[in-house]
Amino acid sequence: MRKPLLVAMMVALSLGGCASVRSSRLNPFNWFGGSTQKATDKLAAVAQVSTEHRPLVDTVESLVIEKIPGGAIVRATGLSATQGYWDAALISDTGNVAVNGVLTYRFVISPPAKAAAVSTPQSREVTVARYLTTIELDSVREITVVGASNSRSSRR
Repeated sequence: MRKPLLVAMMVALSLGGCASVRSSRLNPFNWFGGSTQKATDKLAAVAQVSTEHRPLVDTVESLVIEKIPGGAIVRATGLSATQGYWDAALISDTGNVAVNGVLTYRFVISPPAKAAAVSTPQSREVTVARYLTTIELDSVREITVVGASNSRSSRR
């Protein structure tokens, strides 16, 4: 009776210490929590030198980083001005290399060929994703997705 009781007490005491690890930065499930929104200076966003011909999405509505084996998926949802926008992508001007721990993507999207209706926000939502390997995420502390009127960031 003493051995099972002793083992049960040891397990209970060791599991009690897990509460501090649960909320620490050591736990990979805590990396890249919710995103925060910042206003974007339109001139600074447009002034970036790039060969990309597509404009930035109007508003970045959400940013989610989903952890998967071998890396993470960066998923952003944007709101376009009208319906019909297509060919969305997350473009990195630094070649997926973090600058001072920050990996920045521009959310670009192709406009419709002809005029389209504005309609509801749900019909104008566009979602795009990008896979990043564990090696690419090694030096990353923050991921930022930039739109025309705002940007969203998620930190480790």
